[in-house]
Amino acid sequence: MSSAQSISARELHAVDLRQALIIDVRSPMEYSEKRLATPTAFAPVTDLDPHDAALRSGALEDTPILVLCRSGARAKVAAEKFMQSGFSNVRFIEGGLDACQQEGFATVGEGASKTGPPSLDRQVRLVAGAMILTFSLLGFFVHQAFFLGALFVGAGLVFAGITNTCGMALLLMRAPWNQKGASCALGKSCSIGAAKAGNNATSKDTGKSPGTSCQ
Repeated sequence: MSSAQSISARELHAVDLRQALIIDVRSPMEYSEKRLATPTAFAPVTDLDPHDAALRSGALEDTPILVLCRSGARAKVAAEKFMQSGFSNVRFIEGGLDACQQEGFATVGEGASKTGPPSLDRQVRLVAGAMILTFSLLGFFVHQAFFLGALFVGAGLVFAGITNTCGMALLLMRAPWNQKGASCALGKSCSIGAAKAGNNATSKDTGKSPGTSCQ
């Protein structure tokens, strides 16, 4: 089976999003913080059941499905799952959040919380850095075999950079603090257009403005 194809954020402007299903596969924390204003299904990649997500959204096997995450890596993994489940018209949004932000798609959400956990990227850097530091100190003061742990973590970071796939990020998505604040239950579809008016929007639900982002 061929790998999932990508679509750029710029190309989304030419797509009739009312006829397609956009599935956000980020963590509940990320989804609650900011999300695409266009109606979007929510199904974290760590718990993704393609058939269940499609059923809840009324999608058929040939319905155009666009998978979205923050940067595109998790979306590609999720798109592959859909293709393996028999869905024929699946693409992941290349560049995800960052690319959509440059293209000016409107978003809604609660906004970043000052007391909430850091972003997933920051969590990965914090954990990886702490592990390398810990293994290095243990290697100096306890036994040199601990240096292998630091080497393993470093190799994992290199692999993540080359493949744009991070196993640590997928594991951290399951952490309890990243499961809080979801606007919709895990694995269930959620219409962004039905978001409460109390949510802080970075721009109006219709139209686009520079500096907003798509998640």
